[in-house]
Amino acid sequence: MTVLYCFLFFPLAVVLVAVTYTVVMLRRAEAISRVAVSQCSHVQSITGKPAPHGACASHQVGSPTVTIAQLTLGSREFLVGSCIILVAIMAATVLLGWLAAGRVLRPLRVMTTTAREISERNLHERLALAGPDDELKDLGDTIDGLLARLETAFGSQRRFIANASHELRTPLMLNQTLLQVALADPDITLDSLRAACQEVVDAGKDQAQLIDALLTLARSQRGLDHREPVDLTAVVTEVLNVHEPSAAAKRLQVDAALDHASVPGDARLIHRLVSNLVDNAIRYNSTGGRVEVRLAATATQTALTVTNTGAPVPPDQVSRLLEPFQRAAPDQTASPNGLGLGLAIVADIAAAHGANLVVRPQPEGGLAVAVSFPADAAVRTQGGTQPTPS
Repeated sequence: MTVLYCFLFFPLAVVLVAVTYTVVMLRRAEAISRVAVSQCSHVQSITGKPAPHGACASHQVGSPTVTIAQLTLGSREFLVGSCIILVAIMAATVLLGWLAAGRVLRPLRVMTTTAREISERNLHERLALAGPDDELKDLGDTIDGLLARLETAFGSQRRFIANASHELRTPLMLNQTLLQVALADPDITLDSLRAACQEVVDAGKDQAQLIDALLTLARSQRGLDHREPVDLTAVVTEVLNVHEPSAAAKRLQVDAALDHASVPGDARLIHRLVSNLVDNAIRYNSTGGRVEVRLAATATQTALTVTNTGAPVPPDQVSRLLEPFQRAAPDQTASPNGLGLGLAIVADIAAAHGANLVVRPQPEGGLAVAVSFPADAAVRTQGGTQPTPS
């Protein structure tokens, strides 16, 4: 940057000196002309006669000769002085350019040093560049945003690996034990071998369901790659129809009131969010209980609320339900009724869509889960309330 400053300044300085020299030369020539005319007038005033043409001419020749010599000497001194001043200015330009470039580039050096020290082990650190709101601070804030996204991605990967290894260890060892016991039996029959294989197949289905849930959880934690309009009313209606047999098996009363609304987002993730809410409301409900689904679209937000009956949930346990592999009762962690990922996936999908998730325990038992999409992410369509038969 210092060299660039010098290259930009030097031609301008040379042009300035040339223009100044030209102006000075023109003014000196004009002064010489005035002196010559004045001397001829002086000769005429003394003699009272017009000066002879030759005499005036010789005088005009003689006088300008002396003046031109003086002009040449003065111009040479002016050029020497200008060159000395130009060299001094260039030296000052180099010094000031070096200081200015160092001060301007100091934030870049700080950013470079800090960025080199950040790795996957300390992604929580940030540049936190202070100063005026200029291009460098904007660059620092952009890098901080990138580091935040990298931290989220690395954290999601670590949680996925930890959760997957923790939850898959037991069923894999169970499958291995089943096969080892079957193969170690000297009196094994075809029926017993088929029974052992069927148990392994059933366990494999549970593992596939778990892996699918973990992949959905990791995908929602990573954020949205794209957004598209999603008909939320159609999604809720489809999910209710799919879960109708399981609700009928527990003799649940399902009441639904749905406004026509759509939100921008990932269609698969929104479908999983709604499916998990309805599945949890049915799965963790008492026989003969009730499920209420409300979809309300207003000018400020679009809210989906799913309420169910069931066992009372202590208020201090609500936040724990949003963590992976957690259920209402701590002693039911290994229960085959669920994976403990339903509300954790709902929370991450809601966060990815900029929605607000509120989980409230009901006084008579059960939960009320509300997902509210903000006004800038919600698009209300024309139409009234669409009731869904229970």
